[in-house]
Amino acid sequence: MLSPLLSGVSTVRHGFFTRQGGTSWARGDLNCGLAADDDPSHVDENRRRVRDHLPALALVSLTQTHSTEVVSLTAAPDWPRGRGPEGDGLVTRVPGLALGVLSADCGALLAVDPVAGVIGAAHSGWKGTAGNITRALIDAMAGQGAEPARIRLALGPMIRQASYEVGPEFPDHFRGAVADHERFFRPAARDGHFLGDIAGIIAAQAAAEGVTHFEDIGGDTYADPDRFFSARRSAHQRQPDSGRLISAIALQGDN
Repeated sequence: MLSPLLSGVSTVRHGFFTRQGGTSWARGDLNCGLAADDDPSHVDENRRRVRDHLPALALVSLTQTHSTEVVSLTAAPDWPRGRGPEGDGLVTRVPGLALGVLSADCGALLAVDPVAGVIGAAHSGWKGTAGNITRALIDAMAGQGAEPARIRLALGPMIRQASYEVGPEFPDHFRGAVADHERFFRPAARDGHFLGDIAGIIAAQAAAEGVTHFEDIGGDTYADPDRFFSARRSAHQRQPDSGRLISAIALQGDN
């Protein structure tokens, strides 16, 4: 899946990849999670397919921990199997280096400042959103010359409000994350529970940081099992490991 906003930048290639077109679990799944319960050779092949599709010289991702840590790369790292240290965001100006983030309901953010030649990617689950990893990503990009007003930021498929029931205490996690946080939670059918709009919070956070070029490409990971992995859906259905989607962006290089 592509973001029209990012596709308008000729110097980058990107993709919000679905679960289709891979080798995992004998059903053609494109699981790209290195920690998933999957044959490592299948995961490596899936990631190779993503890298070649972009195309890019290398594809890297982090050991995600639902943090707000962003790693800035000034050279292509030599990480085993492309898996780096703990963190949930990546920024670089290195051509040919694809930055990947993994998700299975959480938000995936891809970004570029086409003037500065800086790209970024972030994993924004509910904890990262509560901590405002969007701000951390924009700050890290600014550290490499980007300006918020020039940044194009796209949000990929994730669990949407209609599918995301949360408990009565959950909205309080976002009290300091966004202005008027209650507006992103509407009552659920179950008494005292809410439906949470994490995508809406991410969009509001981007706007608060001065990002005017923002796009949410849509897609509900929970409600669309043909295209997306969903950790919550797998848990509700008592299924094994859900797998991980990958979203990636790369500056054009000598590919």
